[in-house]
Amino acid sequence: MKIAILSRKASLHSTKRLVEAAKQRGHEVSVINHCKCYVVMERDNPSVFIGDHSLEGIDAIIPRIGASVTFYGSAIIRQFEMQKVFTPVSSLALIRSRDKLRSLQILSKAGVGIPKTAFANYPSDIDYLIKQVGGTPLIIKLLEGTQGLGVVLADNETAAKSVLEAFYNLNANILVQEFVKEANGSDIRAFVVGGKVVGAMKRQGKTGEFRSNLHRGGVGTAIELTPEEQEVAIQAAKSLGLGIAGVDMLPSTRGPLVIEVNSSPGLEGIEKATKQDIASIIIQYIEENINNTQEQKKDKVGA
Repeated sequence: MKIAILSRKASLHSTKRLVEAAKQRGHEVSVINHCKCYVVMERDNPSVFIGDHSLEGIDAIIPRIGASVTFYGSAIIRQFEMQKVFTPVSSLALIRSRDKLRSLQILSKAGVGIPKTAFANYPSDIDYLIKQVGGTPLIIKLLEGTQGLGVVLADNETAAKSVLEAFYNLNANILVQEFVKEANGSDIRAFVVGGKVVGAMKRQGKTGEFRSNLHRGGVGTAIELTPEEQEVAIQAAKSLGLGIAGVDMLPSTRGPLVIEVNSSPGLEGIEKATKQDIASIIIQYIEENINNTQEQKKDKVGA
């Protein structure tokens, strides 16, 4: 099987682990910088090129698209989809997951628990927003933020109004979210592959830090999810259409609350914490889908 990993750098840890796992399972694998690809569209012939070389004969792609190039990366994925190349992260699922507002709206509609969240366009609505999420302390998030950047904890109403007014004056799109006190600076990362939780860890923020991201100095510890947590993680990934997802949840008195669903979850933290070979599980999931597709084609021909 020929697998292409869409990644800007072959040296990135997650990219290297996927390459290792694919080779160990006997596949031909290459790393393709999606930012250097371009697409050519004509009737019945969707093509992807690098330079004068057309990328052909690929059975599956594994998108590792950075947040800063979501639009362009989704266009490259879409072109491969038009060629009937399997991808565990579709172009639509990528776009859905990267838009915090859209993803929360989809999760809410699907009945997945989320922190109460408000979104508005006018500074005059600030007082209403604060009231809607239960007052302070509260969380303010930039829609474009990643890895904990662009996330602010406002301890009191004066601070909340000051930060909100500053963001509005910068024409920034922001979410206002309730602060889940009982989470105590921790969250849960559930790694979902093919509709199954294959690893989970509790991430605890460093002292004085309400963000638990490992990039912000948080520490990950392997945990066993409760049946409810497993169900919520699987449903969150499914509702966004993601075959591979890192589902981040806050423990709360009313059950797990999903704060984000990551379409390019890192492997380093989860593999280190759980001692699980997640990369090989991902490759096995791709193998199963390719084999199923080939069997379906044979059945159609036989019919």
